Amino acid sequence: MIMRHLKGVLFDVFFACLRLFPFRCQTGCLRIGNPGPDAPVLLTCNYRLTVERVKTALDGLDVFLLVANSRGVNVWCAATGGLLTHHDVVSVLKTSGIQGLVHHRRVILPQLAATGIEARPVEETTGWHVVWGPVEAKDIADFLESGQEANAEMRTVTFGWTKRLAMAMAWAFPMSLIVLLGLPWWRSIVPGLVALIWGLSLLIYMGFPLFRSTFVYGRKTAYLRQAGVALAGWTIFISGFWITSLFNEGVTRSSFLFWGVAALLVVAILCFDLMGSTPVFKSGTHEDRRLRISLDEDLCADVGVCGEVCPTQVIEVDGSGDPARLVQIEHCVQCGACVVQCPLDALYFMAPDGGVVAPQTIRRFKLNLLGKRLIPSETDTPKEKYDER
Repeated sequence: MIMRHLKGVLFDVFFACLRLFPFRCQTGCLRIGNPGPDAPVLLTCNYRLTVERVKTALDGLDVFLLVANSRGVNVWCAATGGLLTHHDVVSVLKTSGIQGLVHHRRVILPQLAATGIEARPVEETTGWHVVWGPVEAKDIADFLESGQEANAEMRTVTFGWTKRLAMAMAWAFPMSLIVLLGLPWWRSIVPGLVALIWGLSLLIYMGFPLFRSTFVYGRKTAYLRQAGVALAGWTIFISGFWITSLFNEGVTRSSFLFWGVAALLVVAILCFDLMGSTPVFKSGTHEDRRLRISLDEDLCADVGVCGEVCPTQVIEVDGSGDPARLVQIEHCVQCGACVVQCPLDALYFMAPDGGVVAPQTIRRFKLNLLGKRLIPSETDTPKEKYDER
């Protein structure tokens, strides 16, 4: 048991360090436990770490796990970037043999896949009903036990200390590798640079809750807010270095200047798009950050799927038949999941200039690595024209 746990920890550490790179595993149908014809059917991506975590979460259960082709990328990134779509879901449902293994036609998809997987085409093409599971794999067992019902906590994306630690490692490892490979002739400073990289990475990400409010309530642009965090990290380092130098006569002015510049470069890299490396804020480099989620109450019929797929609980649906309500809009990360899934096209994005990004645009055009999507200025759809649809 101890060895299995240790193996799992080492596995997580390895993939945390290489998080920025895709790792594929085989697609198809996996049997977890001893599933029968009435066993639940779940689906995930073929990112190796995700598959292993889901298998661990399902330990002790009898279920079928379908692994769809996401090109080795995690669920949220793959779905948002168009690497995991309803086509991939349809493909694995039709080719895995699952239809001959169960009596029902109900497949549970990860909630974060709702940004790219359209439920309606899956249901229309295959006859399988799509159910949106929880955000985290650790909640799957409770989700199944509760009759496949998820509470608000299961539906909400968080950025806890384990995720922050993993993100710090994801940045620190490749940066350290570059230093080790790029400066072989300057071995005397390599250990110090590597320690600096890891120290500042941990400082920035583990200290994230301390300056989270800067991103929520700050009046400056996203770049300036991130620059402020970078400056704070650099100030902490340089202050500590200066205090240390008071007790170490070997620290010269030139070395103080060198390490100050090195630290500034590291925090600049870490904080260039700090918001975008978290799941709770929209990237400061993405044009979508200017968009605001909007609701056409005349079209809304309280279907409720928008509330199920929203990862930040911006949409409130009470099931009374009244239109959904938009609350805490400042927490919206413009992922587009609600827009993609709304069967009535009642949700859309509004730009500051009054232009509209229609649902069909969000469904058709996904974000690339730079966060680029066909935006309102390119679609040239004014609000008045959109209302005539």
